Amino acid sequence: MGPLNGYTVLELGGIGPAPMGGMILADMGAEVIRIDRKGSMDPRIMKDVSARGKKSIVVNLKSEEGVETFLRLVENADVVIDPYRPGVCEKLGIGPDVCLARNPKLVFARMTGWGQDGPLAQAAGHDINYISLTGALFATGRRGERPVPPLNLVGDMGGGGMLLVNGVLAALLETSQSGKGQVIDVAMVDGAAQLMWMMHGFEAVGAWDASQREANMLDGAAHFYDTYECGCGGYVSIGSIEPQFYALLMQHAQLDPELFADQNNQARWPELKAALAEVMKSKTRDEWCVIMEGTDVCFAPVLSFKEAPQHPANVARGVYQEVDGFMQPAPAPRFSRTPSEVAHGAHGIGEDTDAVLAAMGFALDEIETLKTNNSIA
Repeated sequence: MGPLNGYTVLELGGIGPAPMGGMILADMGAEVIRIDRKGSMDPRIMKDVSARGKKSIVVNLKSEEGVETFLRLVENADVVIDPYRPGVCEKLGIGPDVCLARNPKLVFARMTGWGQDGPLAQAAGHDINYISLTGALFATGRRGERPVPPLNLVGDMGGGGMLLVNGVLAALLETSQSGKGQVIDVAMVDGAAQLMWMMHGFEAVGAWDASQREANMLDGAAHFYDTYECGCGGYVSIGSIEPQFYALLMQHAQLDPELFADQNNQARWPELKAALAEVMKSKTRDEWCVIMEGTDVCFAPVLSFKEAPQHPANVARGVYQEVDGFMQPAPAPRFSRTPSEVAHGAHGIGEDTDAVLAAMGFALDEIETLKTNNSIA
């Protein structure tokens, strides 16, 4: 049983960071009940990794009986995850004030892009927009070229899903002491800004040029912190920042010590990068792995996410596991006494409606009546 065994989470059906947060909480042992709409896409067909470990019930939140059904579930829940724009839950009659009146210990976590207030609160957006407003997107890419979207990892997943989990866990801890619930305003723009903390510090002491891409130590300008093409067409990553690690890079790559001696002279970085690129092209990715992998050079092959599950280090650690017939990331982090686990694969839309409602105290005739009037399915 995971560390959240005994906690119940109601996750209103959505996309992106909210389902990711629910997945992590489910991996940690919480009973996560996804409130789906009738006719929603089947997560089993979509191969929706975030649906693992969750139960699915269909509740019609546009009917009075459906709203009352949800609020009765709230009475026995610890957390509600709201993935909608600000005000949507209030319009449905399931806003935080109503829910907390039913359950004063409830944690009501609201996941949005721009936050619950401010001039952009009601505007649509996606990861690329949220990270645009925080400088994260501007800083990513090559000098003189367009910014490169870092997938939707920075806004949606790191700034959204992970921040949601962090907030929920902190709120549950506080509730265990105070006996009171609260509302959490989780905004991807806030999370993306937090992820840029280091760059703000560097810039403040003159160690980062925020006006340029590929002009700083960690953005690909430094020859000792970048990716390089190998003779086979594959790529490797080098991160030899510290002097002792840089010395090992020179040793293992057999670099000219006179040419590469002046590691931190930024004026010479372009020259040294070109020279190192030629050296790295002299061998295949596999050959470089034999030479450098496992050393303190700070080296790794650049793997596709299809290759990653087969890498020996990932296999040994169990970083990936097969669920629903395909490989996906295993639960993390790892607990010594109450390990997380994937309880089961994705359930179909509404697969658990009857069982969940019965477990929450609904009588069989009530469930049938709710079905008849299309309040549940």
